[in-house]
Amino acid sequence: METLGEPAVAALIGLGGGIALGLAARIGRFCTLGAIEDQLYGGSSARLRMWGLAIGTAIVTTFLAYGAGWIDPSRAFYLAEGWSLAGAVLGGLVFGYGMALAGNCGYGALARLGGGDMRSFVIVLVMGLTAYVTLSGPLAKLRITLFARTPTETPPGLAHILGGALGLSVAGIGVVIGLALIALSLWRSRASEMSGSQIFWGAVVGLAVSSGWLGTHWLATTGFDDLPVVSHTFSAPIGESLLYAMTSSGAHLSFGVGSVLGVLVGSFAGSLWKGRFRWEACEDPRELRRQILGAGFMGWGAVTAAGCSIGQGVSAFSLLAVSAPITVAAIFVGAALGLRQLIAGSVLVP
Repeated sequence: METLGEPAVAALIGLGGGIALGLAARIGRFCTLGAIEDQLYGGSSARLRMWGLAIGTAIVTTFLAYGAGWIDPSRAFYLAEGWSLAGAVLGGLVFGYGMALAGNCGYGALARLGGGDMRSFVIVLVMGLTAYVTLSGPLAKLRITLFARTPTETPPGLAHILGGALGLSVAGIGVVIGLALIALSLWRSRASEMSGSQIFWGAVVGLAVSSGWLGTHWLATTGFDDLPVVSHTFSAPIGESLLYAMTSSGAHLSFGVGSVLGVLVGSFAGSLWKGRFRWEACEDPRELRRQILGAGFMGWGAVTAAGCSIGQGVSAFSLLAVSAPITVAAIFVGAALGLRQLIAGSVLVP
């Protein structure tokens, strides 16, 4: 820490988890949009169960660490800053719809870019730019006015609420909820049973997210730079990474920058391992237009909802933040509407 500096150590923590996430995407085919599409149009819930397993694993490991005194969830952004119901719903819907138009979420676009897909490079650029325009640029004041987060003295976490109401251990409640979600995800049913590889990579995603909380909490409590307690998300950190690439002499490394780079490295290694690396480009202007529009929607939606499909869908869920299930449901509905428009030509077609 003394040699590299605390921001660089935070970036290394993000890099390690990001590599695991990149490998999960390319080798394990962990993909939010793919899971939703398989469920709605492929007749298989295997990848959706894989997603549930990732969330359950992240919840269990995070709350076990909380019970051991290794982390304090109330210091994390999703519990410390309050939340906006309108922002979670509208932002989630717009993000999900944009994800369907673009064909990937931010995390998925990074993973595909690591595999040589230059179409995803456009998605990453537009999403990162739009996220920063919404976060701290011209649209920031409007976002804050319309979707102000409601502050609260009690961390807005489901485990904290249940623990306070029932007089039970918050850590214990979290572990039980996480185990129940894992059991539900592993419950066997024909045509939707997960393979051993899917079970492994789903668990890897969950562990990568909890490693972010553990690592940054350790850094925040042992260092002197007062760095934030964060885990993986791929909206604002993409914009942050682009900004760092352009102004590194006047900026610091961060967990988010390391996480973004890690997904690129992990997905590149995974695509080489599977023999799937190949350069791809967009040959259809209409496809490119749709992807640019979808990326813009994702950048705005993710910042408005305070997280993307990974940020709210796994990281915030690992803390059992109240915003997480609401945002995830909105993302699912938005993605379903977008997929229906692409497949049937209209969101109104039954």
